[in-house]
Amino acid sequence: QVQLVESGGGLVQPGGSLRLSCTVSINMFSLEYMGWYRRTPGKSARELVASIFSGGQPNYADSVKGRFTISTDDSENTINLQMSNLKPEDTAGYYCNVPYRRKNYWGQGTQVTVSS
Repeated sequence: QVQLVESGGGLVQPGGSLRLSCTVSINMFSLEYMGWYRRTPGKSARELVASIFSGGQPNYADSVKGRFTISTDDSENTINLQMSNLKPEDTAGYYCNVPYRRKNYWGQGTQVTVSS
């Protein structure tokens, strides 16, 4: 069983920045894949924002390349998403995701609203 708890969301003006964190309840050395997804208003499906495989290079959606950075902090057991130059279309619920032992785990999400 893995618990994921996201934090760091909020209201920000266009062009602003936020840093999201996802605290993981198990040792992150056990994880092969970690991802951030978002669900925008009016859509039922989550879309991939950024992901990283253990020891691999990060992968980003085209819409966030150059603005978002995914990273991990093994000492804090967190998966982080640094978001810069935010746009209104980035408004969404953001969720972290890890597969572990053939199960797919999601956090409860954190809301990001970009508005003036």
